[in-house]
Amino acid sequence: MSAVIESKPSSQPSPASGKAEGKGGRRLNPKYLPLTATISLFMLMASFGSFAYDSFFSAQVFLNLLIDNAFLIVVAVGMTFVILSGGIDLSVGAVIALTTMVSAALVERHGWSPLAVIPLVLAMGTAFGAFQGLLIERFRLQPFIVTLAGMFLARGLCYLISIDSISITNAFYTQVSQIRIPVWGDASLSISAVIAIVVVLAAVFIAHCTAFGRAVYAVGGSEHSAMLMGLPVRRTLIGVYTLSGFCSALAGVIFTFYMLSGYGLHAVGLELDAIAAVVIGGTLLTGGVGYVVGTLFGALMLGIIQTLISFDGSLSSWWTRIVVGALLFVFCLLQRFFTSRAPLR
Repeated sequence: MSAVIESKPSSQPSPASGKAEGKGGRRLNPKYLPLTATISLFMLMASFGSFAYDSFFSAQVFLNLLIDNAFLIVVAVGMTFVILSGGIDLSVGAVIALTTMVSAALVERHGWSPLAVIPLVLAMGTAFGAFQGLLIERFRLQPFIVTLAGMFLARGLCYLISIDSISITNAFYTQVSQIRIPVWGDASLSISAVIAIVVVLAAVFIAHCTAFGRAVYAVGGSEHSAMLMGLPVRRTLIGVYTLSGFCSALAGVIFTFYMLSGYGLHAVGLELDAIAAVVIGGTLLTGGVGYVVGTLFGALMLGIIQTLISFDGSLSSWWTRIVVGALLFVFCLLQRFFTSRAPLR
């Protein structure tokens, strides 16, 4: 099933078409309204910050949103595919922590080369996600319970390695963490931000230009209908959790560059931030409707809220959680409003 369904023009508005005609001409399909609202709100916040605070409107400030939230963007991309399929993955934060712990232990305690450690932890995260997907598909278990168990398992494995933080002093990690790629003027991007951009672009291609992406949308819309259409439902369900595990491990590698340490308490609660980014980005929690680009703006939205609070200087950092919570309520209500007026699929 295609993510965007085109239909022949008619005199009546059609919720299934890419564009619908009304009395005033063409209007936006309701399925795009949450994404439009997310992008519009992001632009509104950026405009407010530019007028309210000196030096806010600069290239580096906006590029810092990518730099500081690169790991969140990557893990939220994986979460997007899971939620599009109608599932959930609560283990992503714990997999990030496990990735940092394994990386730190192998590099610092056992003298492994980072070029061997990074592929190993990526394979580990991918296998972890595939195992969860297999349990969910094979035994028809609830994704919430399976990934909750995966979260506890991954956190527990962290403390089998060490109960303390392990600092990383390896030259490769320190050099990569300090590399800056010039963009224009004095503005620059980190390696982690570039990786996040590449992941987003690859995810957009997978979601909209591959059979796997179309199957993900179809399964999220109706698993029974997808089976009747002859789509590989089982492979798709396992595939989305495998992809989420890979993205979590990759986010763990980025987080290792960012923190230069491994610790069992790294990324606590990040799974909730990832879910918030996906929902604020316009993806329906019931599955079948959503866009990777929306998830990108959802993650940047969390970042710009933190930036605005930092520029203000008089507000506690906990206001970030308050604002994000309010936004989640608003976007959940918007989704309910849109789906009650017209089907988003």
